[in-house]
Amino acid sequence: MGTITINDIQITPLKRIPTSGGDVLHAIKLADQGYVNFGEAYFSIAEYGAVKAWKKHLKMTLNLIVPVGMVRFVFFSPCRPDTFRVEEIGEERYVRLTVPPGIWFGFKGLYKPYSLVYNFADIVHDPGEVERNLIHEIKYNWL
Repeated sequence: MGTITINDIQITPLKRIPTSGGDVLHAIKLADQGYVNFGEAYFSIAEYGAVKAWKKHLKMTLNLIVPVGMVRFVFFSPCRPDTFRVEEIGEERYVRLTVPPGIWFGFKGLYKPYSLVYNFADIVHDPGEVERNLIHEIKYNWL
């Protein structure tokens, strides 16, 4: 297995099933490509205009879904320092991003008052397996 890059991020279209009283939004199934294991699932609120950056997981595979609102995810791979991958996902583009370990990322909330990010992770959160940078340490224009 070679070096992990931003090209290794998988995009999986998800089903949104209209039902009386409110839609059903699929997230992930055991047989889905991108499913590695189950460690934990959690939600993160992204307030409108707020940027949460930069983080890199050393072991965790992320499965990111935005069921409410819209979020801009920006991915960065140090092996190509001037190259970013931008994916905007949410209600208007309902997909799952599967992000392997080793990729720097951040995100910005694009809807008022907030957007909701869901992560289905393959391991339980461990502060020792995460690296962080301050927002200005990776040069990206979030405007």
